[in-house]
Amino acid sequence: MNPQQPLYLDASTIRQLLTPDACRQVVADAMKALSSGQTIQKPREVMPLGDGRIFGLMPGALGPTGYFGAKLISVFDDPEQPGRQAHRGVVILFEGQGGHPVCIADAEEITLVRTAAASAVATDILARPDAHSLGIFGCGHQAAAHIDAIARIRPLDEVLVWGRNHERAQAFAAASAARTGLDVRAVADPRFAAGADIICTVTTSAEPVLLGEWVRPGAHVNAVGSSRPGKVEVDQPLVLASRYIADSRASALLEAAEFLDAKEAGVIGDDHIRAEIGEILLGTAPGRVSASDITFYKSVGHPVQDLASAAFAYQCATDKSPASSRR
Repeated sequence: MNPQQPLYLDASTIRQLLTPDACRQVVADAMKALSSGQTIQKPREVMPLGDGRIFGLMPGALGPTGYFGAKLISVFDDPEQPGRQAHRGVVILFEGQGGHPVCIADAEEITLVRTAAASAVATDILARPDAHSLGIFGCGHQAAAHIDAIARIRPLDEVLVWGRNHERAQAFAAASAARTGLDVRAVADPRFAAGADIICTVTTSAEPVLLGEWVRPGAHVNAVGSSRPGKVEVDQPLVLASRYIADSRASALLEAAEFLDAKEAGVIGDDHIRAEIGEILLGTAPGRVSASDITFYKSVGHPVQDLASAAFAYQCATDKSPASSRR
């Protein structure tokens, strides 16, 4: 293949190659590499475009001689569905020997799969082994992806969905139940979803939708929706009560909205971040310490996750990886 002609992987191809199980391992490996200093990445740059529109640039490298590149993505509010946002863009992948661009991949699909995979990785090592119920705050594409991803690592007896629009949540729950065969139900009161063993917040809310007083001891929380300062999905009491785990300390200190709000209020310091998820995966830091811990995984998202996911899909598409790696 001419190295000057990058391979284009559209959304359907990414969906075929980057399965949830494969992506979970890819993301776990990427987070271990991040925490052990094997990857290179810069903080994301965000350019506001006004009126609920931003453009983001996320550069990184999978090691000094590995693949490198960037995700370029637009995040626009959906005028037809208030409270929802569209993420569109590309991941551009370069090879690390000659510096040739080798792949352009659909960023929306990669973001969808890898974000849910990251939550699944965190849930697998932080949630109690006997966790069997899932509470979902939100009813968009990420909510659906999170149901699929979490159901692969814990047997779920029920999935309780809360959304700011209850009718939309009901329709989402019905569609999810039909798709997965799980007991998925919409709840009008968010406290019911907050009583689950595993909780995922995947909204675009600028105000807390999950309160600490609702969360039971022993629960695990994946906070996903508020990935930049100013927008918080959970309140300060939950941050204070939790064993707070970040995907990256550096990113959390810059972009984890609920952490930054609590820090600005003077109720926590930087040491409230107990560990990075990669450190727990590597065994260099503890995760859940007791059955009563409320574990909290803050998912900001990282270019190394996107690049590793794109690299996996590219290697599969070009038959550059062993068949055994296609999980």
